[in-house]
Amino acid sequence: MPTVPDFAKRLLLGRALSSASQHEQLLRKRIALPIFASDALSSVAYAPQEIMLALAAGGLVMYHYTPWIAAAVVVILLTVVASYRQNVRAYQSGGGDFEVATTNLGDNWGLIVASALLVDYVMTVAVSVSSGVENLGALLKFLQPHEVLVAIVIVALVTIANLRGLKEAGLAFAVPTYLFMFAVAGMLLWGAARFAFGADLEAETAHYQVHGDEMHASGFALIFLLLRAFSSGCAALTGVESISNGVPAFRKPKGENAAKTLLMLGAVGTTLFGGVTALAYATSAKFADPAAGSELVDPKTGKEITDADPVIAQVAHTVFSNFTPGFALVTVMTALILFLAANTAFNGFPVLGSVLAQNRYLPRQLHTRGDRLAFSNGIIILAAAAGLLIYAYDASVSKLIPLYTVGVFVSFTVSQIGMVRHWNRLLRDESDARQRRRMVVSRSINAFGATLTGVVLVVVLITKFALGAYIVVIAMPVLFAMMRGIRRHYDRVAQELAPSGEDVALPARNHAIVLVSKIHKPTLRALAYAQVTRPSTLEAVTVAVDAAESRRLQEEWDALDVSVPLKILDSPFREVTRPVLEYVKSVRRRSPRDVVTVFIPEYVVGHWWEQLLHNQSALRLKGRLLFQPGVMVTSVAWQLHSSDRLKGRAEGAAPGASRRPPRPPRDGDGAVRGTGIVSDRD
Repeated sequence: MPTVPDFAKRLLLGRALSSASQHEQLLRKRIALPIFASDALSSVAYAPQEIMLALAAGGLVMYHYTPWIAAAVVVILLTVVASYRQNVRAYQSGGGDFEVATTNLGDNWGLIVASALLVDYVMTVAVSVSSGVENLGALLKFLQPHEVLVAIVIVALVTIANLRGLKEAGLAFAVPTYLFMFAVAGMLLWGAARFAFGADLEAETAHYQVHGDEMHASGFALIFLLLRAFSSGCAALTGVESISNGVPAFRKPKGENAAKTLLMLGAVGTTLFGGVTALAYATSAKFADPAAGSELVDPKTGKEITDADPVIAQVAHTVFSNFTPGFALVTVMTALILFLAANTAFNGFPVLGSVLAQNRYLPRQLHTRGDRLAFSNGIIILAAAAGLLIYAYDASVSKLIPLYTVGVFVSFTVSQIGMVRHWNRLLRDESDARQRRRMVVSRSINAFGATLTGVVLVVVLITKFALGAYIVVIAMPVLFAMMRGIRRHYDRVAQELAPSGEDVALPARNHAIVLVSKIHKPTLRALAYAQVTRPSTLEAVTVAVDAAESRRLQEEWDALDVSVPLKILDSPFREVTRPVLEYVKSVRRRSPRDVVTVFIPEYVVGHWWEQLLHNQSALRLKGRLLFQPGVMVTSVAWQLHSSDRLKGRAEGAAPGASRRPPRPPRDGDGAVRGTGIVSDRD
């Protein structure tokens, strides 16, 4: 029968999949699009709002720049999509930007990209889920006081879905993603139709005033404000890079299918982002936040408005003012797509972590697939980090956004520079004129992308640094240093473990020591096992913590006529570990070419609380002995009855198990005669 933890695991995650089933987890384009594009598509919900929020610091007049800033963001988005279509065709292993940078620019540049992406993936989960809760609160007002709790619960649910496997997560997320596209596209068409037929559509915030800290900005201050709004709108580009990290999940031809998915993402994302921004501008929707240096004021009462709905919710409410189900559909689907947008990071982060672990830059456990063939350790680490961010920033999108986009534009820029070098290298060896023309075109696209994203990166760093981006600027070097340290450790260990001629020499002799606390079945089994290993010398060792108990132990030992000599170590300060350690060292000093094998009897228990009651001295001894050169430590297990529940059924006596001994032979006068055989006693 399965244990309770196993049953719960199977219930949540499903049956375990064999490695041979991995090909079944590969994705068609129609499933890959919602899995990898949900992050970029979900930015429709907050990118227009972030542009308006940044502009609000300059007052209402600054909103006239909204279309121009949105157009600039669209240009950047299309450029990045075109650039990454070259990436996914050239590099299909799943390393994405990390592989491009490492191959073409060197290991250090690859680690810079990796640290940027790891930070950005965590930010993606935190921002998307927090924004989803914020939008859902526009429909379900009772959730607003509990946004942090709701956000953490959503992260947990998305984590479980991804632990069940990539294909199942894709099937679960495909329907909501396509419904979101349908709902927003329907809103855009319905809004355009109503405007075409002369409807006067105004958002609920249309008549509010916008007061900002920089209402009279001019000159450099005005340019800085516009650049900050542009950098906020560039949140719409996050998630594009995830497809390059997820190429192995596509069906063959992997590169071509990934490129087509990127094209679909660019077309849909551009349309939805541009359409929502246009409708928000046309309906005079407004959004402000005191934390961002702006506030909404009702001119009739003079009071500040603090509960304005998100911009996309205002647009939906205005467009569907004559059709309430339409507003509900857009709001629910927006919240849902934002929750599912975190899934993009849950696919990208574990794959990147696996590639880094394979290259010995992260712990090797991140390269291991779980029961459902997902990189479970990476998924859990991402969920924990995002949950901590949500808790630390109270699930506030306006507080989290300044930390966003820095990492992704670092990876954009470095990756495109790497691709330019990639094409340069190939062009040196390519003689076919047709192939050379194709490579030149690809290089031009990547060069333009590198220039444009590099400029945006500088803008983002300058405009967002004081608002919180400095945290990312600190976190990236810390991650870089950590990964370099892990790589140095693995390289050092590999160098130490490399076989050499002197390492294969056999030890001269093996001195066996059995540790004894009292005479019982585990001790006798350890003695029996030590004897069958045929050591050069064998002795039992105990520590005299209590003089009276030590005398009784010696008397019992002599009465049993055990053939192994018992040595009692003095311990005036009632320590156990130090006397044993010193004695083992003394044996080693007498014969440095010999080895010492220490046999430690241990209980195997079935409950965690039993572990607290047993084996503590054994654990301390093992922890110290393992650091001694030339000393081998062997645990001799004795299964208590409570451990049977973990085995599923009681097992018969195995070889070496303690059995009831035969009656000892007696002398003619009836006295017990010792045989010196330990393995036949209990």
